[in-house]
Amino acid sequence: MPTVLIRRCPGVPVTRQGSCPISHLWILTGMRRYEIDVHAVSRGSAQTVYELLRAGETWPTWSGLGSFTLEQPSPMPDRDGVAASGVGADQAVGAIRLFRTGPLRSREQIVELVPGRRLSYVLLSGLPLRDYRADVDLTPTSGGTEIRWRSTFAAKVPGTGWFYRWFLGRFLDQTVRGLAGYAGRASSPAG
Repeated sequence: MPTVLIRRCPGVPVTRQGSCPISHLWILTGMRRYEIDVHAVSRGSAQTVYELLRAGETWPTWSGLGSFTLEQPSPMPDRDGVAASGVGADQAVGAIRLFRTGPLRSREQIVELVPGRRLSYVLLSGLPLRDYRADVDLTPTSGGTEIRWRSTFAAKVPGTGWFYRWFLGRFLDQTVRGLAGYAGRASSPAG
């Protein structure tokens, strides 16, 4: 079972619902930074998980996303050692990927890749957020891979950060669980 850690309002007592007391809401508006930190363990290998992350076309299969379009291939597809003909080879650092779900569009750019260990991306447009960055770190374990999906951001519209923290926290929890399960099945021998 994955654990979800959502941080907000450091140094202020947190209510049972996980949000700050109403008296402190005014200090949280503006450019307050929010963090979402979601974990899951997969039976899949770190390389399998990494390949699924890198290949945006697989995301609608294991996440809540509706569709994927590669808007701009990476200008340096071989940089992290993946063969130019491999799945996701054109989705290296610099690639811009567009994900759609209903009316929502999310344009994201890959900014860091560490083969078998990390994929990082930033949000270019789609949600009213500033400085959104997500780091997906993979740690091999004796039985598979620990997946840690951490994102940080600020809300463009004051007073809405709590909503996006809640909304994206739920979405990323579903996403990391879907990725962990799918990678585990993809790594299992055919039987």
